[in-house]
Order: sequence, then structure tokens, then C-alpha cells
Amino acid sequence: MKVILDTNALILSAEFGIDLFSELSRLNFEEIFVPKAVIRELKGLSKNLKGQKRTALNVAISFLDRCKIVEVDGDADDVILKLAKEKDAAVFTNDKELNQKLVKAGVSVIIIRQKRYLSFGKI
Repeated sequence: MKVILDTNALILSAEFGIDLFSELSRLNFEEIFVPKAVIRELKGLSKNLKGQKRTALNVAISFLDRCKIVEVDGDADDVILKLAKEKDAAVFTNDKELNQKLVKAGVSVIIIRQKRYLSFGKI
């Protein structure tokens, strides 16, 4: 199966120490996509974060080496929704607003549960 990662999902996975790729594999996700817009958001955040948040951001950026980067222009949330429909992919996000848009559009959503593991669901 395919999954698209959101900025917030990458950072929270790193912050909570979740083994992102093992968890995605446990849920049978084999193809992992990250839109270029998410990478732009991550790089934009690097200017403002310090301490543990900055460390989590650096770990999140290191996750990108194991993902397929997708070149699509636009706002990250819009791009994620568009790609999810095009690729028939789920989306991993804990962003409440994006989660609601995805659920409304019929896209499967992966969320963090109990700061330890990933699960299908909505916020």
C-alpha cells in the first residue's frame, strides 16, 4: 500500500521516538511518499526551532532519505490531498484540519496513538 507523510507526522514521529518505518511496515505500507511542499515546510521550520524541537526536526529530515520525494507545486495540505487521490494512498498526519479534509474526501488517514504507535483513524 501507499502512504503520504505530512510535515506534522514526520516531526511528531521523531519527537515521540516512534520507529516510523517499522510502524508503517506493520500497517503494510510499502511505498512512502513525501511531497516537495512538505520538505519546504520542514526547512522553513528550521529557522525558528531550538533545543529538543530542533533535534526532532533534524531527525524528521533524516527520514526523507527513505521516502520517495514527489515534485508537486502548491500548498502542502492541498498537494497532499491531491496526491492521495491520484495515487490512491493513505495519509499520515496528526493535523486536525488536514485530517478532517481527508476524511471528508474519503482518504484513509493514519494517526499517532498514545505517542507510541500508528493507527488508522481520525482526530
